[in-house]
Amino acid sequence: MSEAIDTALAICGGVAAVGNGLVFLTAGMAKLRNRRIFPGVVASYRLLPNGLVGPVAAFLPPAEVLIGAALIGGIAVAVVPAIALLIAFAAAMAVNIGRGRANIDCGCGRSELRQPLSRTLVLRNVVLAVLLVPALFAVPSFGSAAWGLAIAGGLALYLMTLLVNALAALAAGPLAVERNR
Repeated sequence: MSEAIDTALAICGGVAAVGNGLVFLTAGMAKLRNRRIFPGVVASYRLLPNGLVGPVAAFLPPAEVLIGAALIGGIAVAVVPAIALLIAFAAAMAVNIGRGRANIDCGCGRSELRQPLSRTLVLRNVVLAVLLVPALFAVPSFGSAAWGLAIAGGLALYLMTLLVNALAALAAGPLAVERNR
């Protein structure tokens, strides 16, 4: 029984690691492609002193790419910074929503789908962080059947995250706003 629980925990950890790894990897790559405008996105949150906006905007995209690749590769030390970033992003969004500044872009890395801040995005980040907790304890061995399940589940988690992003953006988009008038 204990072996089955350990395997299930490892698969859950692997699913979260792969899914979150893909989220971090794609978001970081998108931010690198848009590196000229990303400092403005960081500044729009109004949470950092002006002197830190540039360094944070320069550091964050490559850090996300590295964390994403490490999570996908099953490197356990990436789990803690991933959880920390997800919680920090959620907190930054929540603070700005609380300030009445939900109209700023979330900076999630998808400039083609500009997204204002929302409680949905805050919740998404908190859920992704919580899902990573099992990865603190175990991930499947590379090449095992459990690893194959973790990859399939991680891809499903990533696709669900993309769906939540798209639905949140559409719900806040001009067509939705127009219909609610």
